[in-house]
Amino acid sequence: MSDDTCKSVKSIETRRNWRTRQGLAATAALLLAGIAAAPAATALDRPGPAGAVSVRAPSAGVDAGARRGALVSVTLVAVRDTAQVKAFLAERGTAADSVRYGVRAYRLTYRTVGPYGEPTTATGLLTLPTGGDHRLDLVSDTHGTMVNRSYAPSAEEDFGRIPSYLHAGAGRAVAAPDYLGLGGGPGRHPYMDTRSSVTASVDMMRAARTAARQLDRPLTGDVYATGFSQGGQVAMALGRALEEGADRHFRLKALAPVSGPYDLEGVEIPALFDGRVNDTSGVLYTSYWLVAQNRLHPLYKDPADVFRAPYANRVEGLYDGKHEEEDIVRALPASVKELLTPAFYEKLRHPAGDLLAAMRVNDHGCDWKPAAPVRLYAGAADTDVPMANARGCAARLAERGARASVLDQGDLDHFGTFQVSAPQVVRWFDAVSGS
Repeated sequence: MSDDTCKSVKSIETRRNWRTRQGLAATAALLLAGIAAAPAATALDRPGPAGAVSVRAPSAGVDAGARRGALVSVTLVAVRDTAQVKAFLAERGTAADSVRYGVRAYRLTYRTVGPYGEPTTATGLLTLPTGGDHRLDLVSDTHGTMVNRSYAPSAEEDFGRIPSYLHAGAGRAVAAPDYLGLGGGPGRHPYMDTRSSVTASVDMMRAARTAARQLDRPLTGDVYATGFSQGGQVAMALGRALEEGADRHFRLKALAPVSGPYDLEGVEIPALFDGRVNDTSGVLYTSYWLVAQNRLHPLYKDPADVFRAPYANRVEGLYDGKHEEEDIVRALPASVKELLTPAFYEKLRHPAGDLLAAMRVNDHGCDWKPAAPVRLYAGAADTDVPMANARGCAARLAERGARASVLDQGDLDHFGTFQVSAPQVVRWFDAVSGS
């Protein structure tokens, strides 16, 4: 294995070890949530059976509960004091100097729509500081690639909660959508379908607004958007949607994506073939993307048209939302060339038709002129999402008259960039807001 491939395998093992260590901690959090209450807890803030919380109807009428962003349920899943938040972050190699408060975290279930506009539900994590201002600004945090639904932010106290605890610990509310098909949402996740990830994110913010009001911590309407990896791409598109009026209650104040694959056609797919993306991550991302996108676009009729034997018979089942990343890596070959049929390998190198259309429909996150300030965080040694994604995004924004800074985090890999960037994003949001 190459050094880059070894790093990728190590990062997968690191995430697994975090999850193992946090299993007992998550159970303890649920027990704590059942016995602890803030001094001024409201009726909504007191957990009921199995941690469930009663929810007041948002408004009268049959249609009110069916609208996008309508809150279905709230569940208190974690209570952490300031010292516990700092310890959580320190255990994951993340600076915690900006943390001033403890946090209370809630799983929200809410109404949204699927890729074709069909009604569905999704879940996400709302995290509130235990102190600070009564009315809170909101951070939207969109997470990176996940194959197992149980590792979504609302489902487990894992690395996906790092930004939530950082930003809430600094005094802001945080809405972290699980996306469709992850966490407690039905169906399978439409991986890298930017449009549905944005609608799920906007609707999560709407649900968060309702829940925060009922928890007596109303939101100001100011939004600071960030996200990592897949979530970096989603954050860029979400920022555009907010500035184009997706919800009149929310005002984008700053945008800070980290290591986002903003350009599949021009950077990310070519990087599979020239060595900028390591083999292990390339196999995982490519197989996940093809399987998920084929549910939305006519990329293939038979997996054997795309994947070599014996992988064609197993690859779709691996992405059922129940498998671990390391299990998927072990079940697939060591490289994209070994994964794909020779004909489809060449087709991916020179995409056209439906395949090219599937790439391009998700490649417009940087094709706009933000009014809010933008910073793009990236690592020079990232072999999952090469830095050329960030530089290309900044160039496309500049062509439209917007200036975006690219913060080069130096010789850091994908998750190293995340660990270093996440606290920096908190401090930048503080500077933008004047807090």
